[in-house]
Amino acid sequence: MNKIYNNLNIENLVKTEWINQFNGNQQYEILEGLKNNVDISIYANPEYSWVQMKEIRWGLEDNLDVSWYAKTYFDSAQMNEIRAGLRKKIDVSLYAKEDFNWLQMEEIRLGLEENLDVSVYAKKEFVWFQMKEIREKLEHKKEFAI
Repeated sequence: MNKIYNNLNIENLVKTEWINQFNGNQQYEILEGLKNNVDISIYANPEYSWVQMKEIRWGLEDNLDVSWYAKTYFDSAQMNEIRAGLRKKIDVSLYAKEDFNWLQMEEIRLGLEENLDVSVYAKKEFVWFQMKEIREKLEHKKEFAI
């Protein structure tokens, strides 16, 4: 594992005072990551809540490119939506943006999963229920086009 601090690897680092900068839930996520052989250096940051850490850890465990959402400005719900898109192998670049809340991200993700032209509604000026209405109309139109 990578050397992190004073020539200590992560396994030894958690046995030092370094771990005390994290609350109990964060420490749990760090230890779970170690147990599951993921690179905890990606999320062992006290700026992440334990729930954000969990989302990143789950992505690492699934071998996903967590760089899309391992950013402190995404809350855990946003991270979850981006992770869901990565798991479905859709283009998350269309919604992995700070401007979208998780409900907006969900509507864009659902549209991408249905191969809809989400560019029609993937705009920050639309609130999620407007996005949902547009997405559902596009899905309905798609059903009648078949």
